[in-house]
Amino acid sequence: MKSSFKIVFAMIIWGSLGLFVKNIEMPSMEIAFFRAIIATFILLSIGIIKKDLNIRNYSKMNLILLMASGIAMGFNWVLLFQAYKFTSISNATLSYYFAPVFVVMAAPIVLKEKLSIKKILSVLVALGGLVLIINNGAGETLGKGNDFIGIAYGLSAAVLYATVIFLNKRVVGLTGFERTIVQLAASVVVLIPFVIVRNNINFSGSNSLIFMIIVGVVHTALAYILYFSGIKDTEVNTAAMLSYIDPISALLLGALVLGEGITIWQICGGVMILGASFFVELKDLKLKRRKSVVES
Repeated sequence: MKSSFKIVFAMIIWGSLGLFVKNIEMPSMEIAFFRAIIATFILLSIGIIKKDLNIRNYSKMNLILLMASGIAMGFNWVLLFQAYKFTSISNATLSYYFAPVFVVMAAPIVLKEKLSIKKILSVLVALGGLVLIINNGAGETLGKGNDFIGIAYGLSAAVLYATVIFLNKRVVGLTGFERTIVQLAASVVVLIPFVIVRNNINFSGSNSLIFMIIVGVVHTALAYILYFSGIKDTEVNTAAMLSYIDPISALLLGALVLGEGITIWQICGGVMILGASFFVELKDLKLKRRKSVVES
């Protein structure tokens, strides 16, 4: 299979995540836990069998950073799944894709990076898109109050995902596969006490168990395998552009499968947010490419 097709399939799989989460009759904390533990078992087994894990690469600092980012990733999933439960897939997805914008806003403080005029404009455009969604896109699904709560959960998840991005920037000498296994394992460890104390696991009387297995196996393990195997032989710019198939497919599937309404203002807001996020990522990729040319 062509590498770019693998990335496309991974993005479509991730884009359909909300459809399955909405059909799991279980709290978000438990869904995130089972997603992490199923994927950890599968990916760790594959890593051991294929000998894709190099223990020597896991320095003390790398492990600390990966465990911290894994904790952030675990709670990031919890918040994202809460967003799916309170609002439409489109609202949850678009608010979640605010993560690159949060990275830009925090970079001057966290990474001591200079905030350019273009990046400031990108942030303003994304904020404008969010205002359009909140003022005109909310209230089309579960009720305006619930939509606001869902969007707030989506934005909170985006903050945690931005945290994962910052922590990953400091990890060196590890492949994406090696990073993800530790992050998933850390998510399991941090979520399991909450799951035990809450005691809210119940698969009886529904298709929740089937959907939960699909989320763990297909939407996590398989999607990561496709993505990591595809990213190896795909140009960085191409991979960045293909990543936006995820939110676009999520919006389309929400409308086609669940009949979620999408207003023209919501479309405009979505274009503004995704466009600003893409511009930010593209600028970062160009900067990395220039640095690699200078260093070579």
